[in-house]
Amino acid sequence: MTHDVHIIGGGLAGSEAAWQLARRGVRVRLSEMRGTGERTPAHHTDALAELVCSNSFRSDDDEKNAVGLLHHEMRKLDSLVMAAAAKAQVPAGSALAVDRDVFSAEVEAALASQPTLEVVRERVDDVPATGLTIIATGPLTAAGLAQSIGARTGADSLAFFDAIAPIVYHETIDMDVCWMASRWDKGETKDYINCPMTREQYLAFHAGLLAGEKTSFKEWEANTPYFDGCMPIEVMAERGVDTLRFGPMKPVGLDDPKTGRWPYAVVQLRQDNKLGTLWNMVGFQTKLKHAEQVRLFRTIPGLENAEFARLGGLHRNTFLNSPELLDRQLRLRSDPHVRFAGQITGCEGYVESAAVGLMAGLMTAAEVTSASWTPPPRTTALGALLSHITGDAEADSYQPMNVNFGLFPPLHEVKKKQRKEAYTQRAKLDLAAWVASQAPLPA
Repeated sequence: MTHDVHIIGGGLAGSEAAWQLARRGVRVRLSEMRGTGERTPAHHTDALAELVCSNSFRSDDDEKNAVGLLHHEMRKLDSLVMAAAAKAQVPAGSALAVDRDVFSAEVEAALASQPTLEVVRERVDDVPATGLTIIATGPLTAAGLAQSIGARTGADSLAFFDAIAPIVYHETIDMDVCWMASRWDKGETKDYINCPMTREQYLAFHAGLLAGEKTSFKEWEANTPYFDGCMPIEVMAERGVDTLRFGPMKPVGLDDPKTGRWPYAVVQLRQDNKLGTLWNMVGFQTKLKHAEQVRLFRTIPGLENAEFARLGGLHRNTFLNSPELLDRQLRLRSDPHVRFAGQITGCEGYVESAAVGLMAGLMTAAEVTSASWTPPPRTTALGALLSHITGDAEADSYQPMNVNFGLFPPLHEVKKKQRKEAYTQRAKLDLAAWVASQAPLPA
C-alpha cells in the first residue's frame, strides 16, 4: 500500500496520530519496532500503546485539574486513547486508571479497523529523506534512529532517567494489617490499599533505601538528571529523612481503623487491572536491584509475604530541545516534512504524549488535504501544551513538562480560590468554538 504519511513509533502518540489521520481517510504507514524480536529496556510486550510505567492517566477532574481538562478536550476530538481508556477503566477514585492489557487491545483493534492504515513491524534507523513523516518513538528511541535525528537537528538531545514502580499480587497483601481508603482520605470511594508504618518502621525503611544496592550507571549516563515527576523513591529519600512522609508516603487524613489515628507514614497501592489482582505501589518508582527490592519492600507492614508481578526498573529517557528545533506545527525547522510527537518532544505523561500525537495527526491531515491549520487557543489545555513545546518554554533550560495551569494565559483578575474553575470554564468555551470551526470528519 502506498501511503501519504509515515508514522514511526506505535506508542500512545503514534497510535493517536495514526487514528486521527486514518479517520480522515489519509493513507498511513505505522512502523513499530517491537514485534521484530526487539524490545526497549522498559517494554514487556509487542502491543501498540503499551503502558510501561503507571497504569494511571492521573486526575479525571475537568473542573479543577489541568490534566482532567486535557482528558475532556481530547474526548471532544475523538481521541482513540481516551476511548480505549474508557473501555479499560479500573477503580481509582477521581483518577482515570486502566487495565493495561485491555487498553492496548482496544487501541490495536481500533487501528486494525481503519482501511487506510497499515501497521508494519519494522525498525527504522534513519529519518526519511522525503515524504510527510511523524516521529513518535518516545523516550526510548532506538540508537540508530536517535543518531539520525541528532545528525538532522545539529544539536545534542537532552536526557533524563525514568523509573518504574513495582506491581504486587493482591492475594499476597495482608488485609488484616492494611485497609482500604481513598487517596489521602479525599472523597467517598475507597480505592487505595494503605500499609501503615510506625516511626521506627519508617526510619528503618528509610535507612534501607539509602543503603540498598542500586542499578549502576554507565559512564555516559552518570550525569543525566531525573524528571521530578517520576523520581526514584531512593533518590527522594536522599533529600531528607522526612521527604517521603511529605510525598508518596504522606499519612494525612488516613485514620487507621485499628488505632483511630494517622500512622507515622503510609504506603499506598492502586488497582492496576480490571480483575483487581494486580496493585501498583504508588510513587514507588525505583532503581534498586531486584533482589534488594524484594527484601526491602517485604519489610513494609502488610507486604511481608508480597509476591511481585513486576519489580521496579530504570530506563533512559531522551527528548528534543523542541522550542529551538521545532516550529509551531511540530515540524523540524531544518526538515519541515518531518514532525515529532509524544514524549520525544519534551512533554511528560501518557495523556500529554497522546495529546501531542493527536495534534500532530490533525496538523498533518490538514497538510495532506491542503487545508489551513489553526492551532487550538492557548487558553485550552491542548493549546497551552502545544505553545509551551513549540516556543513558549525557555530553550536554554527546557525540561520535560506535564500539563498544568502555569502554562495557561493567566487570570490574575480572578480570586485564587476560583482560579482553577475559571481556567477550565474559559478553556471549554474556547475549545467548543475552535472545534465548531474545524472541518467535520468524512461520513
